[in-house]
Amino acid sequence: MRLVLQRVRRGRVSVDGVEVATIGRGLVILAGVGHGDTPEQAVSLAEKVSTLRVFEDAEGKTNLSVQDVGGQVLVVSQFTLYADTRKGRRPSFLDAAPPEAAEPLVRRLADALSARGVPTQTGVFGAHMLVEIENDGPVTILLER
Repeated sequence: MRLVLQRVRRGRVSVDGVEVATIGRGLVILAGVGHGDTPEQAVSLAEKVSTLRVFEDAEGKTNLSVQDVGGQVLVVSQFTLYADTRKGRRPSFLDAAPPEAAEPLVRRLADALSARGVPTQTGVFGAHMLVEIENDGPVTILLER
């Protein structure tokens, strides 16, 4: 799995002009699933995300996690994280898991975050989404398992 984490002031997902998810301070996670990824990887990444110290403390140092600051998480599936652009000009997505394998793992990631006490919302798997991200910092981190 590949995750792009963005520390945000707010995040929002709309589908066909209808808001389906919104968060305040926290993390927007763009989640890609590759062939062979497992539910155990999703749970491990959720543990890492929930405890990753990317928020500033009173001294301005990044010593606090999303759990520490009472933040929220918005998980958005994004198969394009597995784009292969080494050849030609059209990205290949052969490394991305098919939807029937990817969707349960994205859901498992979100469920594992919720189980850790982090309020978590999701986009709509497979839909054309408008994702609004107000990146704070900016802070953007890539996690991979």
